[in-house]
Amino acid sequence: MDAQTDILSIALNPAVDQATHVAQVVAGPKLRCTAPRFDPGGGGVNVARAVCKLKGSVRALVAVGGAMGDRLLQLLAAEHVPTLPVTVSGETRISFAVTDDSTGGQFRFSVPGHPLTSADGARLMAAITRHASQDGFVVISGSVAPGLPDDFPTQIIAALAHKNVRIVIDTSSRALDCLIGHPKIPVDLLRIDQSEAAQAAIHPMTTAADSVAFAADLVARGVARTVVTGRGAEGSVLVSGDYRFFCHAPVAQVRSKIGAGDAFVGAMTLALARGAAAEEALKWGVAAASATVSTEGTALCGLAQAQACFDQCRIEEL
Repeated sequence: MDAQTDILSIALNPAVDQATHVAQVVAGPKLRCTAPRFDPGGGGVNVARAVCKLKGSVRALVAVGGAMGDRLLQLLAAEHVPTLPVTVSGETRISFAVTDDSTGGQFRFSVPGHPLTSADGARLMAAITRHASQDGFVVISGSVAPGLPDDFPTQIIAALAHKNVRIVIDTSSRALDCLIGHPKIPVDLLRIDQSEAAQAAIHPMTTAADSVAFAADLVARGVARTVVTGRGAEGSVLVSGDYRFFCHAPVAQVRSKIGAGDAFVGAMTLALARGAAAEEALKWGVAAASATVSTEGTALCGLAQAQACFDQCRIEEL
């Protein structure tokens, strides 16, 4: 195993993911589904799964509650993902996806979790500050659980400032709005997908130049030292104060997009933790995402699949 810096992946709103197929999705009649597959899910969880599948080392700090929380921990244990569970008052949520075999279309349903309390938030914050390693990587990925403040990721960043950690963030909705709209301490890496970037910029990300301009503005405003903006099947753009790269993705057969963004974050963070240059780390992220969309349901890519895609990725300096 390659030498690497410690990685702590935080899952504030994890889920048990369920995926199945049906002949055709139509309203009204009972639909006979195939036997479902169950996987541990949610942003920070999938990041940790991806690191493990790529033969890296990671610890997943996971908020869990109720019987579904127990199921999530069992699924993580089955994949040999080192886990730091933090018990919270709300039941862990379920997400499920149904693929329509007549069209190949995938319908994804994300059910909100139970609201967490201020005491839950305090327990999570205490665990995060206790387990984050000095000079290590901390990944904050996925949505913020209902009940926690929208700026909870920003609070985490402030609480870890004394440990000189490298923060990687991939979040959404109001938590992302807070991070972008009211930057306080620049994070090391912010990953944002194409639709979120378009929403934040209030105009479409039609071209790579649009993505570069948007990311450069976030860097200039002190949101992050490095910003990666996704461009769907095209690949991803990376912008920092020193360089700009566009990693063109290989053509992939899309079976399921679930977890692709998380696989990107896990692979890129792992590469950085192993000392890779920014463009190589970007290439690993794009490769893992491309490999993941070709897997079934809520599965993630393995190392061989990611390596094959890595060899087909093309880096362009902008």
